[in-house]
Amino acid sequence: MTASPSFLGFPDRLVDGSTPRAVLYGAGHGSTYPNKDSSGYALATGAIRAASQSEASLVEHWDFDLGGPLFDGKPISCVDAGDVSTMMRDNAGNRERIEAKTRDVLALQAVPILFGGDCSVTIPFLTGFADHGPIWVMQIDAHIDWRDEVQGERYGYSSPMRRASEMPHVAGMVQVGLRSVGSARVTEIEDARRYGSRFVTAREIHAQGVGAALQHIPEGAQVVVTLDCDSIDPSIMPGVAARTPGGLTYTEIIDLIAGLGRRAKIAGFDLVEFYPPTDIDGLSANTAARILTNVIGTIVRQV
Repeated sequence: MTASPSFLGFPDRLVDGSTPRAVLYGAGHGSTYPNKDSSGYALATGAIRAASQSEASLVEHWDFDLGGPLFDGKPISCVDAGDVSTMMRDNAGNRERIEAKTRDVLALQAVPILFGGDCSVTIPFLTGFADHGPIWVMQIDAHIDWRDEVQGERYGYSSPMRRASEMPHVAGMVQVGLRSVGSARVTEIEDARRYGSRFVTAREIHAQGVGAALQHIPEGAQVVVTLDCDSIDPSIMPGVAARTPGGLTYTEIIDLIAGLGRRAKIAGFDLVEFYPPTDIDGLSANTAARILTNVIGTIVRQV
């Protein structure tokens, strides 16, 4: 179902028929665990689109985050393709449709930007890049998401980085913003390190800056970023299922994105795990909308 209004008032196609630089699309559901009610995640795309409306008329204005207007003085080159049709508990069907949409966007030579859903949607999103590798993955998250299975489900929200490690087109990964405790046990930490994943904790980012993470990305690499909203401190992103103190700041997030755009190439981006039922006064939706705006501006400025 297509949300209305669109993100920042973007069209669903460019009026001159040209290929967009980036295509946004949402997904409400990925792979749900048995007896888990994940219906609240389906509200994320609408909430983020609604939050973006306050800036829809300002697209040509100066954006201090980006150092200029969103599209750098050029015509709009991003479209909002609406939402992939998903249904809670239709796990295999949801994965198939999200992967297919990602492949369709990549076939246009546009950058796919997926938002909404829990981070199980990241698995089919990354799978969609199978013919466009090698890619690096930068996961921005409080948790490493390396469980092989939970309650018999191998494609749920605790497993996306484990599944990514098994994809031949994924050349490596950097996991940024880690803190506190999650589903990972000692064995998952050992498996991730054995694979070669680079861990960068939230405290390291606070102390050393975003270069602590960016240094692990090869210069010029194609990078797919997956941003779990619980990577961000709950004082500015309360709308998550697992609030954990000590998270990244908004400025650290957008500096990571901008720095990545200068060092490498953002080939895809997803923003997941925004849970509107726990948001406070629309704060999380507004922050998520601003992050996506920064992503678009960075992609527009990539060579």
